[in-house]
Order: sequence, then C-alpha cells, then structure tokens
Amino acid sequence: MSNSDIPKSIWLIGCGNMAGAMLRQWVASGDVSPDQVTVIDPGKPQIPDGVRHLESPPEDGMPDAVMLGVKPQMLDDVAKGLAPRIKGTKLLLSILAGVEVAAIAKRFDVGAVVRVMPNLPVGLGKGVVLLNGAEPDSGAGKAAEALMQSLGLVEWIEREELFDAGTALSGCGPGFVFRFIDAFAEAGVAVGLPKDQALRLATATVDGASLMAADADDNPGVLADRVASPGGSTREGMNVLDDSDALKKLMVKTLTASRDRNQELAAAARGD
Repeated sequence: MSNSDIPKSIWLIGCGNMAGAMLRQWVASGDVSPDQVTVIDPGKPQIPDGVRHLESPPEDGMPDAVMLGVKPQMLDDVAKGLAPRIKGTKLLLSILAGVEVAAIAKRFDVGAVVRVMPNLPVGLGKGVVLLNGAEPDSGAGKAAEALMQSLGLVEWIEREELFDAGTALSGCGPGFVFRFIDAFAEAGVAVGLPKDQALRLATATVDGASLMAADADDNPGVLADRVASPGGSTREGMNVLDDSDALKKLMVKTLTASRDRNQELAAAARGD
C-alpha cells in the first residue's frame, strides 16, 4: 500500500472516542491532512485543528470515502438521512461493533463496504485494525488498508464469520491486558511490594516483554520456556499457570464470552 491509495476526501459520520482516536493519529502521522476530513456530528467532538466540523452533511460534493462512527443502535436513524446523500460513494467504512457487511450494504447503495475493527491503541499508532468486506487487492480494499496503516497492525479477516473471534482477541484485548496488569500488580502487593511500585514494575514488565515477543523469531511459548530454568523461580511460577492449562483455559473462556456477545450484537443488527 502507498499513501497515494488513501482517499483524498473523507467524511466521518460521528466522532466519538474510537473514531476520534483514529482521526487524531491519521493527522499526527501526516498520512491525512486536516483539510481532507469533514466530521459530521451534531455534538462537539474533539478534533484536530483544520478539520471541518458540520452538524449535518453538506448539500454539495461527494467524498471519496465515508466512515460510520456512530453507535450501532443509531444505524437505522443515521441511514435514513445519510443513505440518499452518499449514494454511489466509492467506499463506506464502518466501525460499528457487531454490524455485518450485509447489514450495512442493505442500507447504503455504495461502491464497496469495508467493516473495520480498531482497538484503543490506534490512537498511539500501536493498535490493531481488522478489515473485512472488499477484496484486499481491489481499489476499495487498497484504499481502506492504506488509510489504516498509520494506526498499527492491519489484518484482513478472510471470512466474516471469523470477525467476531478477531474482535474478541484484538478489539476487546486491550481491556483484558489492562485487567492482567492490574492483577499482576495486585499480586506484587500481596507478596509485599508497595502498591505504586508494584504497578510501575508490572506495567514496565508487560511493555518490555511485549516488545521482545513482537521482535522475536520464536513464538511466546518458546520465549517463556527459555527464561524458565529448571528448578528456578520463574519455572515455579509458570508451573502454577501451566497446571491443567489453567491460564489457557481461562483465556479461551474469556474470548468465547466476548465472541458470543459479538454474535448476539450481529444478530440484533440483522433483525434476527
């Protein structure tokens, strides 16, 4: 992908926490100029200087791409007024959780629909963005991927039925990691460390270990075994995590619960 594939004009329909984080990183990275973007939101969103803000769509002009950033339950109300206005737009992106490509395509007559699932660290350019819908090698697919590149790792999910699983892992994942860091720090307190120091150590340890895992040729399981010498203290602690696959089973249960809730949201959007 190259910057030349990025849509030249973009409308953001709604600019809440996630869409706002994406917008700020696009502009901060230099990939998108503020004057390329129009935010259409009846509220008072926090947007970068130079980005145009309107309460309703302008009467003239057609953007190269539109991104839906409203709450999923607002989709029908938004579509009533917006769908006629953007009919024929080349690319419609949607970050609506649980709303499938077909549900979007049923409401909007556009060239291509791409479903997008970012996670919170996109605001730092260290996020994960999942894509599904258009063919990755098509013009719309290239445009969607190019726009998302500055946000972090971009991955196409080939089959939409796996999108809910991907959302559970990367979309919901930061919340799970935050919970782990908190529990890790609380464990440090339980074995005698001051609370503030335990939190600093836990946060820095997860940060450093994540960077090592991302940079390593071996998978994290191999790295874990490598630092756990037989009879050593790391091995003793890992024996607890590995006992009857306790940690793996907990994570499977966690992701399954999130995936199933995503599927429930999708069924509601379909009207099942």
